[in-house]
Amino acid sequence: MPELRSSALVEAPLPTVAGALLEFTGDGRWTVSSDLVETGAGTLAVHRVSWRSLGKPLDFTIGRWIALRLLHRRSAALAARAAELVDARVVVGAAIVRDGKLLAQQRAYPESHAGQWELPGGRVEPGETPADALVRECLEELGVAVVVGEQVGPDVPLKTDLLLRIFAAKLDGGEPEALEHKALRWLTAGELVDLDWLPADRLLVADLEHLLR
Repeated sequence: MPELRSSALVEAPLPTVAGALLEFTGDGRWTVSSDLVETGAGTLAVHRVSWRSLGKPLDFTIGRWIALRLLHRRSAALAARAAELVDARVVVGAAIVRDGKLLAQQRAYPESHAGQWELPGGRVEPGETPADALVRECLEELGVAVVVGEQVGPDVPLKTDLLLRIFAAKLDGGEPEALEHKALRWLTAGELVDLDWLPADRLLVADLEHLLR
């Protein structure tokens, strides 16, 4: 199977570029993929395109020409979307872990999402850092203080100008209560995949499993 590759530096953090990639879909006969490497100047994106060839010279030539166009399009689109997400508003979420289990909360509203599960958190207000916002949101939603750690998984685009960013967190005293939600639940890694998550949180299940394991 023929393959072409190209690389380009994207001026955005790796989690943001990885989040932009979540919106990219396949292209039929051509298999397109990207590997990301964090650098001091941004994120190096290595794009690959492979395709099914019939083995005829003309077929290979046409396939190569289309593959080059796909590489160029993917590189340009990824850079453009990552630039949008760098300036996007941020919703933060807390992956609170205790004794090898993750805390999730069940939505009570709106009706379209009532009963589904999500991580604690909310929007970053003007003048706040993501960590400050997460501490405030956990106090409001759970009645507890938390210590915020490293980011978990990629940024997840919610809208054109809005993204979800999850951070590992630990309780800093107190027992969480469902102050604004229907219920709370501590989950093992094996229970994550079958839970009825909100769509954005579900995209991070593999990263949350890795965090617990």
